[in-house]
Amino acid sequence: MPLKNVLKDTVKKARTKIDAIKSDLKNYHSTVRPKLTTEDLINAESEFGRLIFGPIPAGHRREFFEHKKNVWIWHESWLESGAEKEITMRYEVRPNGVFKKPAGGMYVQIRGAELENFRKALHEYLRIVKEKLY
Repeated sequence: MPLKNVLKDTVKKARTKIDAIKSDLKNYHSTVRPKLTTEDLINAESEFGRLIFGPIPAGHRREFFEHKKNVWIWHESWLESGAEKEITMRYEVRPNGVFKKPAGGMYVQIRGAELENFRKALHEYLRIVKEKLY
């Protein structure tokens, strides 16, 4: 067999093997690590975010996550005397400061100790999420 045909045959076999490996890798990644949606990532981040404010009281549910760029949500719900209670606070980081807005309320700029606590919470959140999730 001429050398030209041997090389063509070798290249063809190599391409077939490479295609098979690519297919196997594609299948591996889709079964082992499926693509996460934005909602999946927010839920995963919230799992870590809820821990930075200390122990969660029995019967309480707490969420803390970045909703979108520069917008953070803190939510807590619980049962009290058989009625569900909840608090949701939206924080927006703007060029002129950090503003909070309770559900149904108005935006108020945070300052002093509250601003410092928010800053510390964000740093801790970002550290934990980066370390444990990404």
